[in-house]
Amino acid sequence: MNWSKKKVIVTGGAGFIGSKTAEMLLERGAEVTIVDKLQLASKSWLWEAKLRRLNNIFGKHGIKEIPLQMLDLLTERDRFKLLAEKHDIVFHLSAVFGGREFVDIHQAETAKILGIDHNAISASYEAGIDRLHYSSSACVYAPSLNKHDYLLKEDDILSTGEGWQSSDNLYGFAKLMGEMQLAAYHREHGFKSSACRYLTVYGEGEFSDSHAIAALTERALDKENPYVVWGSGNQERGFTYVDDIVNGSIIATEKVIDANPINLGWDERYKIRDVANMILKVTDHKPEKITFDTSKPEGPFSRALDITKAKHLLGWEPKVHLEEGLRRTAEWHRSLRAERIPIKGK
Repeated sequence: MNWSKKKVIVTGGAGFIGSKTAEMLLERGAEVTIVDKLQLASKSWLWEAKLRRLNNIFGKHGIKEIPLQMLDLLTERDRFKLLAEKHDIVFHLSAVFGGREFVDIHQAETAKILGIDHNAISASYEAGIDRLHYSSSACVYAPSLNKHDYLLKEDDILSTGEGWQSSDNLYGFAKLMGEMQLAAYHREHGFKSSACRYLTVYGEGEFSDSHAIAALTERALDKENPYVVWGSGNQERGFTYVDDIVNGSIIATEKVIDANPINLGWDERYKIRDVANMILKVTDHKPEKITFDTSKPEGPFSRALDITKAKHLLGWEPKVHLEEGLRRTAEWHRSLRAERIPIKGK
């Protein structure tokens, strides 16, 4: 695919993964439009920080004014359709999401994803978009499959016979329904699309400490002592650097047109206690004591993905190893502090 001739919409483009997607598409020569609902919230430091990041990204390519369309996909479907008619490709990353605590407690809020996804998918099809990429999640898999010695496979969805426990809360089901919508649109209308299931993404650009690595990095830079880690510290994940996730998504958009879902993530697990020690190393923090707060949610005990399909269909596998990714992430957090930009929740 020659990206230099493509007009691309990135929904949720002011967010963590969305802004990195815009950056990498611009590097490939694409013409990128950001769709987000920033303006609908009260103006705040977060609003300003995300706009500043977008300004830096587009400014590197000589674009002085961000091509930003602020609209709410839950309520402004027709407006999004009119915008999509002037574009070729949609990267659909808009969602309602937070960290582990949010997924467990705010399930009614995550139900909005069902409406957001339907509006984005149906409007893109009706607008004549050539293809759409959908950001799905490893939360589509049943928590009971998250075992230390098992890698989650794409065909494992709804395989456990556990009813509503067959995905990770309503968030996981909503993401699975997004995938199913795309499959139906391809089957019935020939609509081209791809879907990638992301696993525990981290890296620069995350203006929130609701996820483990961002939170642990901020605490380390604060020189917290004792240094607090949520959960037992024995929970483990295949942590995946944001650049690898976005690269995989772009390749999937190029090569997959039938909504065939693909896992993107590390198939190597790290215990959160080991990740915490790596973060302390790259931030040069030596607390007298590390404590584990078992009153806090820790999510599934173990989660990692089988990426055989990604290797075969996309020629993709992650390249940024955890310690290097943590070093880059810590450097970005330090740069925020140098500019006196806070992290949400601090």
